[in-house]
Amino acid sequence: MQSIISPMNIDSGLVAIGRAAKILGVSIDTLRRWDKSAKFTSVRIGVGGNRYYRRSDLDLFMNDWFAVAKRWAMDAVGYEPSPEYYCRTRDVFQARLENFQSSLVKNQEPNLASLISAIVGEIGNNSFDHNLGNWPDILGIYFAYSLSEKRIVLADRGLGILTTLKKVKTDLINHKEALKVAFTETVSGRFPESRGNGLKFVRNIVTQKSFGLFFQTGDAFLNLDANNADVKIEETSEFMRGCLAVVKY
Repeated sequence: MQSIISPMNIDSGLVAIGRAAKILGVSIDTLRRWDKSAKFTSVRIGVGGNRYYRRSDLDLFMNDWFAVAKRWAMDAVGYEPSPEYYCRTRDVFQARLENFQSSLVKNQEPNLASLISAIVGEIGNNSFDHNLGNWPDILGIYFAYSLSEKRIVLADRGLGILTTLKKVKTDLINHKEALKVAFTETVSGRFPESRGNGLKFVRNIVTQKSFGLFFQTGDAFLNLDANNADVKIEETSEFMRGCLAVVKY
């Protein structure tokens, strides 16, 4: 529920909607829409109800990359996310992936750096491979990571796994089936399969090295780790057209 306060009580901890939009890398209309749907609520000032945002809420929102990526992937209207995390092209993604791998080598995980980067690269490149020339609105991917939390988040607003797999497996009828196929079967004629990797490669590394993976497309998702090596697909009421992945190591 929104807070409504007097203009006399505006303090330095509040940020006007225009400034908040720039900080988050979204449009003012997007913030208004999030406010109305209670995804990210504002503080309303005065009789006119001008929208302001608490600096603490903005900081929390920016630091919760999973929430930011999920909202971006699921929002009804597309927009370009913050440039710090937005990879509009594959070249931008590859450059940031190389920086990420270098940071892993220098800071904490030299022995696992190549495997972690391979997982992230496979997921990110899948987004570009399967949406090339067919992005529904905003092309590219969201890519953020925390070395201290050992967590990586990737998301796209692409066609989703069901739509791309149906081109070669026309009998697929829902996202749950498509997600299981993507992680368990080699699909002949599917471009990334020629590399011999795909999401099956991701699954093998995650379960063998005790990493963790959350992956959602459409209304289907899975969680993988060393203790949950079997691909068990679950369904959710939260629908996204593209894909969302969280890797933990």
